[in-house]
Amino acid sequence: MKIGVSLYSFHGYKDKLGYKGCIDKVVEFGGQAIDISEGPAFATQEEHLDFARDINAYCKQVGIEMGCYCVGSDFINGSGGDIDAEIERVKTKVDLAEAYGFKLIRHDATYGYNAAMKHSRGFDNALPRLVKGYREVTEYAAAKGIKTCIENHGFFAQDAERIEKLINAVAHDNFGALVDIGNFSCADEYNPRSVGIVAPYAFHAHAKDFHIKSGNGENPGDGFFQSRGSNFLRGSIIGHGDVPVKQCIAALKRAGYDGYLIIEFEGMEDPLVGIAVGMKNLKRILAQLG
Repeated sequence: MKIGVSLYSFHGYKDKLGYKGCIDKVVEFGGQAIDISEGPAFATQEEHLDFARDINAYCKQVGIEMGCYCVGSDFINGSGGDIDAEIERVKTKVDLAEAYGFKLIRHDATYGYNAAMKHSRGFDNALPRLVKGYREVTEYAAAKGIKTCIENHGFFAQDAERIEKLINAVAHDNFGALVDIGNFSCADEYNPRSVGIVAPYAFHAHAKDFHIKSGNGENPGDGFFQSRGSNFLRGSIIGHGDVPVKQCIAALKRAGYDGYLIIEFEGMEDPLVGIAVGMKNLKRILAQLG
């Protein structure tokens, strides 16, 4: 596997160093690829396309590969609930992925139904809309030589079984999974088991770790958020937390995955420290796994 870093991990450093400065840090730390989440805001699509082409050229200059372009979408609530408008909006993100030089784009499914609804709001109720959205976007992306995927995050479409069901319902060779080994904790799932379920569909992978405390105890305070089942989670340096990182990577390897393993650091430590230490730990784990 090739280890990289999502520029999302740099947090405030994107303002201090700029995107190119953060890319330089990835090179310094020994990373081989980057992910970008959305990118900076621009007044027009053309301005963003120009920025993306410049970043693409810079990455080629410094020898960094392009992993995955990660963007938001919501096929239930997005674009005012107009799914066709939301599909067209996401297609503009595919155009940006092409300009950046990415061959893979991850976009979200949905964050779920309005809590005021008391029925017909389960995953199976949403599945036809999600299938329509993902299939139309992936067909558009395929024509550009770009694959699409769903990540296990956002609570509603986070469980391994839901990810697997959606991928098999879309039933398109251009559509697969971005497997975030840490995010299954947000749905209170046992990470290695869930990684093992979705690993055969993996197009891409994120390395993430969490400190996890039982929701039956006291709220640990700042930095923690709650999982769907109300356990307490806080982002950690990879290898410092409670996610069985080595076992999750072993499950990916067992399924034949040999693509990018991209660090997403969400801890309270300085990002430059968190990313660098996590990179060292990941390299050691991969060496141990052979």
